[in-house]
Amino acid sequence: MNKLVKYVCTDILRNRIVIGYTFFLLLISLSLFSLEDNASKGLLSLLNLVLIIVPLVSVIFSTIYIYNSAEFIELLVSQPLRRKHLWSSLFIGLAGSLSLAFLIGVGLPLIIYDASATAWMMAGMGIVLTIIFVAIAMLAAVATRDKAKGIGISIFLWLFFAVIFDGLVLFALFQFEDYPLEKAMVVAAALNPVDLGRILILLKMDISALMGYTGAVFRDFFGTQTGMLIAILVLLLWIIIVFELSLRKFNRKDL
Repeated sequence: MNKLVKYVCTDILRNRIVIGYTFFLLLISLSLFSLEDNASKGLLSLLNLVLIIVPLVSVIFSTIYIYNSAEFIELLVSQPLRRKHLWSSLFIGLAGSLSLAFLIGVGLPLIIYDASATAWMMAGMGIVLTIIFVAIAMLAAVATRDKAKGIGISIFLWLFFAVIFDGLVLFALFQFEDYPLEKAMVVAAALNPVDLGRILILLKMDISALMGYTGAVFRDFFGTQTGMLIAILVLLLWIIIVFELSLRKFNRKDL
């Protein structure tokens, strides 16, 4: 399994798209910090990059990589190698490589320009979102043999979590504004890893005005140490549950 993880990581890190992705993140991060007069503004400018672009690249690249590795996967399945180890190796390789690309592209500038708690939180959320969307991509890829359909599912899931979900939440809040929905909204927040990441980062920045209607509802809950711990545990559950679903489907799939 270790040899397979090493092979996948080496293969991905040599990929021109991953190299380009790393340099793109590094260039944007350095530019944002250089253009702003203080580190806090640079962090705020990086927020959308971490919450939108990083998950998008992670989910699309991972989906395409799984489909392009179909013959390699079939060859390994025919060997005396457990499917669980094969799928886990692919997941670790993809998540580890893309997380390393993120750390080099965004993590290094964050440490250089502003090694604050907010910067560490942003770096942590970037890594967690990368891993979650790699798991989502693997689930989408194993769900269908059609490459175009699988990529379409991945992009739709990213679009849902990044844009559509908040629209649905706002619609529900305005439709039922006369009812106490605080507890329901806390549950709803757990259904979207991007929203959880946004809330945790903005709470660290202590900029409640920029949290929006959705995030402001959770300030009292997630602003506490217990609430933050619960949010982090929910994000970890996202990784475990989505990966386990993809693993079960891969174990049952007829290749």
